[in-house]
Amino acid sequence: MLKKSITLLLMSVIALGSFFSTKAQEAKSSYEMWESIMITPDNSKLKLLGEGLRKHNQTYHKQTPYTAFVYNIVTGPNVGKIIWEMGPVTFTQLDKRPASSAHDDEWRDLVMPYVKSMTNGEYWRADEKLNNTSMLTDDANLYPLLFVRYHEVSKDQGYNVERLFKQISDAVKAMDGVNPWGVYYNEFRQGYFIGRHIATVSFHKNWAEFDKDDNFKKSFEKVHGENSWVGFLRLYEETISNSWDEIWEYNPKLSGK
Repeated sequence: MLKKSITLLLMSVIALGSFFSTKAQEAKSSYEMWESIMITPDNSKLKLLGEGLRKHNQTYHKQTPYTAFVYNIVTGPNVGKIIWEMGPVTFTQLDKRPASSAHDDEWRDLVMPYVKSMTNGEYWRADEKLNNTSMLTDDANLYPLLFVRYHEVSKDQGYNVERLFKQISDAVKAMDGVNPWGVYYNEFRQGYFIGRHIATVSFHKNWAEFDKDDNFKKSFEKVHGENSWVGFLRLYEETISNSWDEIWEYNPKLSGK
C-alpha cells in the first residue's frame, strides 16, 4: 500500500497530506486532525464580528471534539486575518458536528455579515509518530503563540518527505528543555499553485522565547553526525520548493474554551 501511495504521488500533482494520511490509516484508526478556515474580517465591523464569533463558539463549540479555537495572524502576508479552527476531530466525528438549523442560522446572521471572505478551508492531520507534542493540553492559553511554517513539496520529490521530517523530528526531540513541535499534513489536494502541502508548528509561551537560541543545528549534528548539516540543507532544498512563516496568536475571548 505504501509503494502504491508513493507511485500515485509521483504520477499526479497532489498535496503530500493524502499520502501520509493513507499511512496513518494503515497504522491506526484514531488520529488527531483539525478543521481550519481563514477569515478576512470587515475591519469596519470588527466589534460585531468578535461578538458574533464569541457567541457562536461559546454556544456550539465548547465541547470536544468540536471545540473552536480562534487565532489572530500577526505576521506575514495574511496579517490581520483570523484562523477559526475546530478539533481535534476525525472524519467520522464530523458526521455529528454541530449542524442544526439554529447553528447555521446563527453563523449566517452573527458572523457572515461582518466577513469579507473565507478561504483555505482545510483539514490538517497530525503525524503522531514525528510530533513532539505530548506536553500540550487542550488549554491553548499555555502556549498562545504558534509559529507556523508552510512547506510546498517539489514535484517528483514526495519520496523524500518522510526522511526529511524524520531527521527534523529526531533533532527536535533531542534538544534541551521542552520544545513542543509538530508536523501536519493537508488532507486534500492543493496542487502547486496554492501550495500549503505541509505545516510544521512550534508552540511558544511568550514572545521572549523567540530571542533564545534553540541550538537546533547543534542538536541535529549530535543526532545525525558532525557533517550532517550540509546534507540536510541540500535535502530540504531538493524536497521543498517554497516555504513561508506565520505567527498565530491565540484569542481566548473569541474561542469556545
